[in-house]
Amino acid sequence: MFHIPISISTPHAYISTGPFLPSQSPLSAIFSRWFTKTIKMQKGKLLSWPAPPLRWIGHSDPVTSLSCSQNGQHIVSGSNDKTIRIWDVETGATIGNPLKGHTDNVRSVAFSPDGRHIVSCSDDMTIRIWDAETGAPVGGPLEEHTDAVCAVSYSPNGQHIISGSDDGTIRIWDAETGAAIGTPLEGHTGNVLSVAYSPDGQHIISGSSDKTVRIWDAGTGAAVGNPLTGHTDWVWSVAYSPDGWNIVSGSADRTLRIWDARTGDTVGRLLEGHMNWVWAVAYSPNGRYITSGSRDKTIRLKLAQQLAHL
Repeated sequence: MFHIPISISTPHAYISTGPFLPSQSPLSAIFSRWFTKTIKMQKGKLLSWPAPPLRWIGHSDPVTSLSCSQNGQHIVSGSNDKTIRIWDVETGATIGNPLKGHTDNVRSVAFSPDGRHIVSCSDDMTIRIWDAETGAPVGGPLEEHTDAVCAVSYSPNGQHIISGSDDGTIRIWDAETGAAIGTPLEGHTGNVLSVAYSPDGQHIISGSSDKTVRIWDAGTGAAVGNPLTGHTDWVWSVAYSPDGWNIVSGSADRTLRIWDARTGDTVGRLLEGHMNWVWAVAYSPNGRYITSGSRDKTIRLKLAQQLAHL
């Protein structure tokens, strides 16, 4: 913090730096014994240095997706450098080597509910499953999509994986064997940019460049009700509330919308504030808050319960 003035003139270490040292700093203890007639801070003196924010450095291109393990000990990241990395939450250190296999940008990653596996998808039109402990691939790539795969997610019981693609379809996969289950879920007229399971695993939601959100029966693959319309631009992200009653969506129209998961009606008012595309949305585990991340480089936090009753 004080490198420049100290490097120019050593006495600044004692005259300018000393008064700002936290009381419990080892340097403060040394300086205070020898320099008793220096400037004193009257207010705001720290007891100790604040912990520096962790910067997790490893990817060589933009990071496109993150997922936290169920036990909160690890985070997995996907990047445009075509690799996946696993990180220790406590230290920020990478665990093992990068997971390599995709031949294009990694678009989405997710931990399985039991934390044993990681699923990833890529612009190379494939989905891959990895052993979360060893980083080894589990089986071969899943290759039924005919265009870039934008989003993947595990079912709550960990038995299935869903994927959304630029080919306009959603597919359901057997997480154990990697086999495609049934026929593609078709209905969107644009790219499928985001997918998510309901908390009970009975339904799937999807957001698309056709500006709509759709709800699907996870068992039959049939569309449930009509598309949820209201956004005026691409729907980049969707998420269920923990109780499964509501859905939140974020769009390139810079807004968030809350929907009644049973009726498809909008709930409350349009959520505005972001100055650019809303790329990510999520509910807090207790369902009280909604967070959103935007291309405007900000994250916003909203009280979900108040919004739902407006």
